[in-house]
Amino acid sequence: MRDCLRGLRVLDLSQYLPGPYAAQILSDLGAEVFKVEPPGGDPMRHLGPRDCDGLSPYYKLVNAGKTAVGLDLKSEAGRATLGALVAAADALIESFRPGALARLGFGPADLKALNPRLVHCALSGYGQTGPYALKAGHDINYMALGGGLATSGTADGPLGAHPPTADYASGMQAALAVLAALLRRERPGPRQGEGVTLDCSISETVLAWQAIQLTAAQRPGQAPERRRALLNGGAACYQVYETADGRFVTLGALEEKFWAAFCIAAGQSDWVERQWEPLPQATLIDEVAACFRADDLATWNSRLAAVDCCYEPVLDPREVATHPQAAARGLVRARAGAEPYTEVLAPMLFDGAAPVERAPLRQATADEMLRAWRNAGQL
Repeated sequence: MRDCLRGLRVLDLSQYLPGPYAAQILSDLGAEVFKVEPPGGDPMRHLGPRDCDGLSPYYKLVNAGKTAVGLDLKSEAGRATLGALVAAADALIESFRPGALARLGFGPADLKALNPRLVHCALSGYGQTGPYALKAGHDINYMALGGGLATSGTADGPLGAHPPTADYASGMQAALAVLAALLRRERPGPRQGEGVTLDCSISETVLAWQAIQLTAAQRPGQAPERRRALLNGGAACYQVYETADGRFVTLGALEEKFWAAFCIAAGQSDWVERQWEPLPQATLIDEVAACFRADDLATWNSRLAAVDCCYEPVLDPREVATHPQAAARGLVRARAGAEPYTEVLAPMLFDGAAPVERAPLRQATADEMLRAWRNAGQL
């Protein structure tokens, strides 16, 4: 995997989660990623609990594999150093509000002048244009505006997702866009050798998933409502249920053969013909819920282990990390000690080989990096 982008340099000027996650994907694929931080560092350094070094473990996890470089872009020297880094980079990912980087002298035209081959990805909350371009926001806001909350949750109201869906999804979207731009830059054609400015939006990543919901909303009687549609809680065959011991299980038996297999295994063959009762299936859902509440999780796991019916228990984080499937795939790596870590590697197996572990985040100065590049003849 690390051979894919070997030799490419990426500057990560983003903060918190979406941009850093995008840059980490590129790092996992072999790019050399330099995280450029202001004098106070990425605010995520201090988000949540802190290790004995004063840094949040969450910050270190999403930035593993990178080299952190501190720069004061409000100073002339800092801007000059960033200019030198840009001139030597292949891609730049940033999460400034629209116009902020331009005010520092690094707008799209400035960046192209410094490096015509640069792929510049601006990953912002709402995009570089439009009435919301300068508004602040976080994952829950982007999910709300993009349509990701309206049809999910309970009958009483929407529920925010965790982990933050929009943040992670937009990071993947940004990494995909950067990879496409790098590929275009290298392919023969009229744009060979040219960089590009990418305008990626966290909220629009969520919006891009809404075509089915938006189409349904246009049609009489098809507007999706919470707990009333097939995939959001209105069907008995696609549902979360509670067991006798307060645990939860999922049933995703959409296909008739899976639903029939579940019903027979549960001793309720009379349910088989009721799969497509009108939605919402309140009565059938209550009957299936009562069935699940009659036994504990271990009993249901044993009963349905060999039944092909799209059943899985809801695992807690400790169970996720030690599950046999996770162990077999080799992506979860736990480190013991006073401050234990559990890292999940990139979910991409090349020729069947699990990815290698990421190196811890390394601290360096921009001068050190530039000097190393010069000594290697790479500037």
